[in-house]
Amino acid sequence: MKQDMIVILDLGGESNSALARQIRALGVYSEIYPHDTTVAQIKAMPNVKGIILSGGKNNIVDGRAIDIDPAIYDCGIPMLSLKHPTERCKCADGLNDALLESFLFSDAKCEKNWNMENFIADQVELIRRQVGNKKVLLALSGGVDSSVVAALLIKAIGKNLVCVHVNHGLLRKNEPEEVVRVFRDELGATLIYVDAVDRFLDKLNGVEEPETKRKIIGAEFIRVFEEEARKLDGIDFLAQGTIYPDIVESGTKTGKSVKAHHNVGGLPDDMKFELVEPVKYLFKDEVRACGLQLGLPESMVYRQPFPGPGLGVRCLGAITRDRLECVRESDAILREEFKKAGLEGKVWQYFTLIPDVKSVGVRDDARSFEYPVIIRAVNTVDAMTATIERLDWDLLDKITNRIVNEVKGVNRVCYDLTPKPTGTIEWE
Repeated sequence: MKQDMIVILDLGGESNSALARQIRALGVYSEIYPHDTTVAQIKAMPNVKGIILSGGKNNIVDGRAIDIDPAIYDCGIPMLSLKHPTERCKCADGLNDALLESFLFSDAKCEKNWNMENFIADQVELIRRQVGNKKVLLALSGGVDSSVVAALLIKAIGKNLVCVHVNHGLLRKNEPEEVVRVFRDELGATLIYVDAVDRFLDKLNGVEEPETKRKIIGAEFIRVFEEEARKLDGIDFLAQGTIYPDIVESGTKTGKSVKAHHNVGGLPDDMKFELVEPVKYLFKDEVRACGLQLGLPESMVYRQPFPGPGLGVRCLGAITRDRLECVRESDAILREEFKKAGLEGKVWQYFTLIPDVKSVGVRDDARSFEYPVIIRAVNTVDAMTATIERLDWDLLDKITNRIVNEVKGVNRVCYDLTPKPTGTIEWE
């Protein structure tokens, strides 16, 4: 690793992600680790220049109050102990800048060497060291994360990358066709297309619980890859677009889990592959910066974020084919109207979802009993917090009219005004 590193030990801190980003913004790399990380583990990490013990209100860990005892973590390198929330700057919800800069550059003697050029060089070296001359399968959804991973792997191992695009029936309108066109036809990638629509929807039939849906989708993805790998020679690795918010939100020994991500909590114990996850310590904005540094076009780097489980977490409750189609069609209308209104690229993420409820309405002068569509449009930098986009009323009116008139089975449209927190970006 070419970058100096600061280790943040989570001893009940409430703003660890903000602190990590604040340190990186100053040009120093940082990572968050659970409270029971040992001295030996810290010493084994490359280029660690300092440790921050991140406590919070009453230093609550695993439901109990603890004391921050620096002696337990003494590695013979500079250490900063944050015992009280008053040490944090209220306006930025982060550490006081003067205190932080003094620790980083005076005490820890860090250099400002955290940048995308060094990150990419490190990852190329690590990928080559891990993979050697063997082949890697990549789950290529066509989204930002998997696209950046593909570019990194192409730079590191070239033709030893095999991309697999799985159509699980939970993708946006025309998305499978677009992925094949861009990556196979335009970029010349080795791309295997798998039509697994019926397979996934059959597995998900009747499943209501969100975490169970995510884990079924994640496990079935692995099975599909295993089957494709058996058709090829020398596939020992599986690449994934896991990013840092996925890991943080899925919970650690210290933190509470917000939700399981299919690429974090849904992998089967008997998986036959070794994982390659080159962007797993990057926040979303850093993933985009990495993509630009690798030469990916802005249209790809700033593509709308899309969850790994796809529309499976936007068709709330047990997935049905009719509601799935309603989500797909209404989402296409929303994206089309946002583009016409000049909001494409200006709003971070926007999509529709459909709950497993119906309401009474009127259609063709008769009583109807159909689904509502919920619109969500949010802005964020790192996907850890999000604010609501204040849409023009006329635009909402136009989108509503189109959805209720063009999407079969829908008679209402609602707009979600909840920021993150208290809501998450997705509903499931």
